[in-house]
Amino acid sequence: MKPVFIPHQMYQDFVIAQLIEHYSNGILLLVKNDWPVIKKFWIADLSVTASWLYETYSSSNKGTQPQDPTSMMRSYLLSLLIQPTEGITHWVDQLRRVPLYAILSGFKPGDTPGVGTFYDFFDRIWASDEANTKNKIQPKRKKKKKKKQGKKGEKETPKNPGIVAKLVNRYFLYDSKQKFLPQDPLFSFFQSQFLEVSAKYGLLGNTNALSVAGDGTPVETARYPRSKRTCDCRAQGLGECNHPREYSQPDCNSGWDSSRERYFNGYHLYMLSASDSPYDLPLYPRLQPASRHDSISLVASSIEFSQRFTLGTIDKMLLDAAHDAEAIYKLLDHHDIEPFIDLNARTKKNFSTESEIQISSNGTPICPIGLEMKPNGFDKSQNRQKWRCPLACGTKNSCEKKCSQAKYGRTFHTFKKDNLRLFTKTPRVSEKWKITYKRRTSVERSNKREKVDYHLESGRHRSTKMWYIRIYGIMMCQHMDAWYSHRKETLNLEKLFN
Repeated sequence: MKPVFIPHQMYQDFVIAQLIEHYSNGILLLVKNDWPVIKKFWIADLSVTASWLYETYSSSNKGTQPQDPTSMMRSYLLSLLIQPTEGITHWVDQLRRVPLYAILSGFKPGDTPGVGTFYDFFDRIWASDEANTKNKIQPKRKKKKKKKQGKKGEKETPKNPGIVAKLVNRYFLYDSKQKFLPQDPLFSFFQSQFLEVSAKYGLLGNTNALSVAGDGTPVETARYPRSKRTCDCRAQGLGECNHPREYSQPDCNSGWDSSRERYFNGYHLYMLSASDSPYDLPLYPRLQPASRHDSISLVASSIEFSQRFTLGTIDKMLLDAAHDAEAIYKLLDHHDIEPFIDLNARTKKNFSTESEIQISSNGTPICPIGLEMKPNGFDKSQNRQKWRCPLACGTKNSCEKKCSQAKYGRTFHTFKKDNLRLFTKTPRVSEKWKITYKRRTSVERSNKREKVDYHLESGRHRSTKMWYIRIYGIMMCQHMDAWYSHRKETLNLEKLFN
């Protein structure tokens, strides 16, 4: 049967009536810490969930009425807020034991769903019959000799440095059309019901010129990769063979975790967040194999996000030195996005020009006496950055070895088209660049919220489907937390029970 649409106002009336019935007799009490959770679901209108999943239910009039999909969504988000380290089985027990959890979900105490109902709900929000993106049967993976990748905090170097340029060039030639992904409906729901609300509250910054920060983080799903044989070679006395094996997590592999200084098995989660958000709110997640480098993940994530984000335009992209590749600058320039990328220390050197002026490693012209010139504005008509003698002030020049007779001092122009990596629209030595780039760490704080506060890695899942559902659920909770912080001064529900 098809689900019935229940307006959010009806849910609010239900919550008030049920809380009065169960918590006003003095037997059960609401404590101070219960109210923030109550208020978060009070202001979060998720009623469109029933409309979103309407077509996934049978059109037959036979059978019992299905559990309200909106209540199922609320209940799952509530489980992440209340007990992020536990699984669905434990949460089903909690719904039966604690009336408050059932009420906030939208269920009557004593009439709550079982474990199978939750997993049936998860199947409906994943747009694929397969739980993983790759086939479980794969060629046997060769064991590689593992060695330490570098100092603590240093990310693994790309195994094939030219792969980023190949991917970007391939995108320019062939892959300009949007490809459907199984998690696309989930992102559409997240965008319409969470990103759009946060944008209306002004919690994402200026969506007409959105600033986005990107960074990858390891997600360990198992200590070791698990697989089983698809042949009977062992029964025939053959201990080792090269036949394909069946992997329980085909989308995962092993990668280097620089913060923990060890190898791990799982995913490389690449996250895009709103860098100007006062609450470091996430925008778009992308799961990649653990061995994937940040620069490669950024190519896929930025393309997919720009094709799917409909609430505004992306103006700036803030990235760390792991993304310092010329192909990434070309990709961002193709999308008309201004890059704010830190330079990789391994590529820091001066460059010569046709004149006595040199170019420093950060794209700043160096005058003949070895001083960095000062930025003096951007000429939009010529699409070039103007630089001026560092010792000139107005019409005065304190340089003892003047290289120009002009009272204004020596000037030099750099053109973005000559070198997208060095000659950025906003010079790296300018105060504007430094202030803007400081907000790059917002994505690291967002990842910290997901991995530490919401215990992302505690999910004991074996499929990409469930990991995406968990990640999106945590992201939804992050936005609900921000809504509550933004509006808590105007919410006074306690008076309804006095």
